[in-house]
Amino acid sequence: MCGIAGFYGFSDEKLIKNISEQLKHRGPDGEGYYRGENITLLNRRLAIIDVKGGDQPIFNEDKSIVVVYNGEIYNYLELQQELVRRGHKFSTKSDTEVIIHGYEEWGNQSFDKLNGMFAIALYDIKKEKLILVRDQFGIKPLYYSLLKSKEDSFIFSSEIRPIFHSGLVKKQPNDRIIYRYLKYRIHDDQKETFFKDIFRVMPGEVIEIRNPKSEIQNPKQIQNLNIEYQKYSKLEEDLLSLHDLGGRGESVETFQKELIKAIKYRLISEVPVGTCLSGGLDSSTVVSVVNRLLKDRVKEAESVGKIQKTFSAVFPGGANDEEKYIDELKKQISPLRQSFPLRQDFGGQVEGQANLKSYKIYPKPEEFFKDLEDFVRTQEEPTISTGPYAQYKVMQRAHKEVTVLLDGQGADEMMAGYLPYYFVYLRQLWKTKKYLTFFKETILARDVVIKYIKEKFTKTISSAELMNADFVKTYLAEKFKVENDNLKKRLVEDIFKNSLQSLLRYEDKNAMRFSIEGRVPFLDFNLLKYLFSLPDEAIIKDGWNKYILRKATEDLLPELINKRRNKIGFTTPEYEWFMRMKNKIYMIFSSKEFGGRKYFNQNSILAAFQDFIEGKTTDTMIFWRFLNVELWLREFFDSRKVYKVVKSIKSDFKPNKGKKIEIKVGNEKYDRYPIKTELFKKGDDYEKKITEIVRKLFDPSLGQLRFLTQGQKEKKWFIVVSEKVIAIAQGRSYFIWDIRPSFFAKLLSKYVKKTPFGIGLGSPYTMQLAINEVGLFKISYSAILAYLGKLVGINGLFYRLTGPVVRSIDGPTEYSLYPSNVSAKLGPKNPQLVAENIKSQSASWRTNNKSISNFLGAVIIDANDLGRNVLGNSTGLSDKLVEEIMRDNPMGQSNEQTPIVLVREY
Repeated sequence: MCGIAGFYGFSDEKLIKNISEQLKHRGPDGEGYYRGENITLLNRRLAIIDVKGGDQPIFNEDKSIVVVYNGEIYNYLELQQELVRRGHKFSTKSDTEVIIHGYEEWGNQSFDKLNGMFAIALYDIKKEKLILVRDQFGIKPLYYSLLKSKEDSFIFSSEIRPIFHSGLVKKQPNDRIIYRYLKYRIHDDQKETFFKDIFRVMPGEVIEIRNPKSEIQNPKQIQNLNIEYQKYSKLEEDLLSLHDLGGRGESVETFQKELIKAIKYRLISEVPVGTCLSGGLDSSTVVSVVNRLLKDRVKEAESVGKIQKTFSAVFPGGANDEEKYIDELKKQISPLRQSFPLRQDFGGQVEGQANLKSYKIYPKPEEFFKDLEDFVRTQEEPTISTGPYAQYKVMQRAHKEVTVLLDGQGADEMMAGYLPYYFVYLRQLWKTKKYLTFFKETILARDVVIKYIKEKFTKTISSAELMNADFVKTYLAEKFKVENDNLKKRLVEDIFKNSLQSLLRYEDKNAMRFSIEGRVPFLDFNLLKYLFSLPDEAIIKDGWNKYILRKATEDLLPELINKRRNKIGFTTPEYEWFMRMKNKIYMIFSSKEFGGRKYFNQNSILAAFQDFIEGKTTDTMIFWRFLNVELWLREFFDSRKVYKVVKSIKSDFKPNKGKKIEIKVGNEKYDRYPIKTELFKKGDDYEKKITEIVRKLFDPSLGQLRFLTQGQKEKKWFIVVSEKVIAIAQGRSYFIWDIRPSFFAKLLSKYVKKTPFGIGLGSPYTMQLAINEVGLFKISYSAILAYLGKLVGINGLFYRLTGPVVRSIDGPTEYSLYPSNVSAKLGPKNPQLVAENIKSQSASWRTNNKSISNFLGAVIIDANDLGRNVLGNSTGLSDKLVEEIMRDNPMGQSNEQTPIVLVREY
């Protein structure tokens, strides 16, 4: 795998070397050039096959044809043998040379014989003709532009940035593509990119660029260019014609053979090979087959080494975590039953048991925001979701161990891996009057059908409402339609035009960012042709998608994986992450730069995001699209970056924003110093932690607030601690995504007035905690009696009846720091005892110092900008006095991270 680039119509040595530096990550093992009078070709090499002898460019025997290319040709040995029989001579063991001799022998038809992934630049020196080619599936990228700054010239590259770096193409956003992305959630489906005047070579396409005056000897300058676009690949046509034949009967065994052959092809390498493992059916199949090849000591598996290395993104505790599937595969991958036709088909001596070395990567939202600039730059164009970031982190880790990574990409589009495909198939059955099959499949797939219907009827945000009205009006004519009643036609559409194209771009950019070659065994045209020659029942049958793959791996995979319904793949816990990052995201949406874009309706976006913060919508993908476009514009078009926020460190002597140190209560004055602390987490020894903080503040030897010990020795002081940190440390705080509000919780929460001390039970999440604590019966009759009490003028009856446990329950606060912004909390357990323990533990380090001896104790308080409620008090002062001292909530309401306030007499 490599990076390639070049010009046609001129030659510039300095420029091509500058571009070479831009592509160095794609080919760190070397570089090569070809320069003619009006042509320049570049190759940056990542050596995989024929490491010593495969440098590019490579020529044919008489030096009349030269080629640079990016990718791998897996069937190159078979093609080489055929070409040798036809009289061609090979000077290397590289797969690259097959491209040249194949072109000599078969012309453009040769490219459809190549089984692999490739982006090719071939130059016919005699004819002065440049040919650009991209593989049948579009696995490897290739971009180009017709130069306006240099008349009749052409530039191409494996990535977009080098084209701009040349200075020959003006950077401009492509508004039409931006609209389609924001409106329809699509991209990479056509020649145009997000950059105006930058185009992609399409899958299975060949572009010929030539000089019509090439018969003139040694022309000094090309006056104009002839450019011809051709579809060399017949794969799409072949698949649809196979479909039209209606299939020839299901054969699991033949499918197994084709799958194993495809995986073996993609193990050919002279450098270490590993595997991406999500825990899903597709990647688990690849891992398990490779494991069996290792066990049988099959030659192709030598590149893997003695133990297969797998790389997985996991999110412990997240809704989309797949760690249990990964662990199950590792545990049960062997022994394998002999019905899987590997040994008898491909030979090999079974000896011992192969094993896995599993590398687990733990992407975090904090890292995500730090990595965003590089991630956006790496992808070059916006992505559908934050999911590709999980893959980015996997590649980042994997490059330390391997140079090649196998992946399960493509199987979903081949075998109907996504929910909508069921409905395409059901419409097809109804349309073709196969009513019995229709009802059978509907019943057997009812869980999938119900889930999809729920998703369709879930209230979503209209993207048009979030876009600038004039921008929408300009592109109202843009439409996006998909095949909806023919399964195989829809699959072909998604493989070559829609969803798969974006996934392949994500994979290539993420992998090459870290100098890794990504390989996708399912995207083998022989395997795909065989699959499409079978009836539709090989794809969906008895309520199961990927039916033939499931049958083929019944004796290979654990049942937990083989019978999985929930498709996850490379995703992130996007909802959880957005809740944690909402303050940063809000800052971007509310920024002057964002508001000045012609694409966005800033007020509508802020209102919609406010609804998200308040839990009224969970549609994060729409917010990601607008956020991604903004970050993309900042990265590629703005002269400065504005989304990096430098946090100032607050002094313990200064109040929080909008608050004051001094407060007057009656005739007395008090100073309140908010103390910034580390985050408290579940399991912390909170009493010890708080005591140590107090000690550091008042121990003169530590010198933190020494001024308090000088001239103020008779002043009394105490600390006030937020109940939230106690509850968190006690394990009484719960992420809202871990709480499943019942029907009654949702219903009752609508009629509860929010307590002055916080959100109270006005949230389904907190109401569910209350039901869990005291029971639905008590909550229900308290609600009824409270309603009757209001009719006769008695207020607050509900909380009096349910008791202090319910009264202290608090919900997520919109602008507070993580995890409080995404948690519902029970009140702390035994808050009075906690306050007394803090006071008594402080006695262990007291000295004769008056300031230390004047320490009154601790208060545990539930406080915010709406109200205060003392839960525990060891100071000897009245709860009412403490609440008055804290009436303006000096702890702050947002992300101050100051849960302790030191209060001192003035």
